[in-house]
Amino acid sequence: MPLVYKIDVLRTLKQKGYTTYKLRTEKLLSESTIQKLRRKKGVAWDNLETLCELLDCQPADLIAYEKGEGVSEKAD
Repeated sequence: MPLVYKIDVLRTLKQKGYTTYKLRTEKLLSESTIQKLRRKKGVAWDNLETLCELLDCQPADLIAYEKGEGVSEKAD
């Protein structure tokens, strides 16, 4: 996957006082989104915005593009 998380998002949220219980019960993030974060999978744009708001950061603080195997290059 070319987009990777630069930080452990759930651990960082917990350090800011946002447990997974609080995220679910206050409807900040859905259970499926929390599961995607646990598995280091991509999340929807609106969830990325929520994460940036909760962590007071920019998207680039959370994710990075890493070109790697499995990514096909366009032929000239």
